[in-house]
Amino acid sequence: MPRFFSNKRLIILLVGVIVLVALIAFSLRDRNHANVPEQAVKDVVGFGQSLVTKPAHFVTGLIENIDTMLNTYEENKRLKERLETYAAMQAELVDVKANNVKLRGIIGKQEDLRAFEPIQSTVISRNPDQWEEKIIIDKGTTAGVDVNMAVMTAQGLIGKVILSTPFTSTVELISTENSDFRVAAMVVGEEEMFGLIEGYDRTSGQLIMKRLDSSFNVKKGMQVISSGLGGIFPKGILIGEVTEVSTDDYGLTKLAYIKPAATFSQLDHVMIAKRTMTVVDGTDGGNSADTQGDGES
Repeated sequence: MPRFFSNKRLIILLVGVIVLVALIAFSLRDRNHANVPEQAVKDVVGFGQSLVTKPAHFVTGLIENIDTMLNTYEENKRLKERLETYAAMQAELVDVKANNVKLRGIIGKQEDLRAFEPIQSTVISRNPDQWEEKIIIDKGTTAGVDVNMAVMTAQGLIGKVILSTPFTSTVELISTENSDFRVAAMVVGEEEMFGLIEGYDRTSGQLIMKRLDSSFNVKKGMQVISSGLGGIFPKGILIGEVTEVSTDDYGLTKLAYIKPAATFSQLDHVMIAKRTMTVVDGTDGGNSADTQGDGES
């Protein structure tokens, strides 16, 4: 008798395994519809999941909304502070301009190194052989453009006009290798530190500022702008930022590498600065004879 029951349990176990394998094989078949037990299980599980996930999603969404509201509040607060600061700066600027006009009237000085009339223009041509040296723009003498007018973008100074025809002009970029191209510049700091942009390091893509007095405390990160003293470029046009400072071979003056503020490889719209003061051939340098004669080179 015990042996019979033992065999019976073995038979039941085998039958159970066969049924289980059959069910697994049945469930693994590609079907478009689930059977009744599967539907019941899926519905129960889905209902239970919805009971858990919906409140969780609600709480998560509520927390995200609160976080967004808090961030919006903080952002609005910062923007209001900036607007208040901007309004104060605008008021201060208006006051400074008014005082400037009064002082100029008192001393009888009407000209300003910063003053210029902007002429908007579009780049229409660029020679691949001199990509970093010259561009052609769609404004010429008929629009008031003339030789030796400064050219800039919204980011900063890019060059000057070297040739002007009635409807087009050639602009030589400050990234040129022309040794005659110079820009009278100044480093913005606690004191005015004057020097000359006299070269371009094509390897590092930086301008070279020379003739800085060795007593000047020029530091990395200081901004460089045009000084207006060279006779061509108006004062205050951003040129770039100091990245490195060293001394010349004799140690009498300092030399600074300047990262240009403008991107020379992406020039499309530019602005010509028609200086209100009399343009002279000063330290900003002249153009070489071959440069003047070839507008497409």
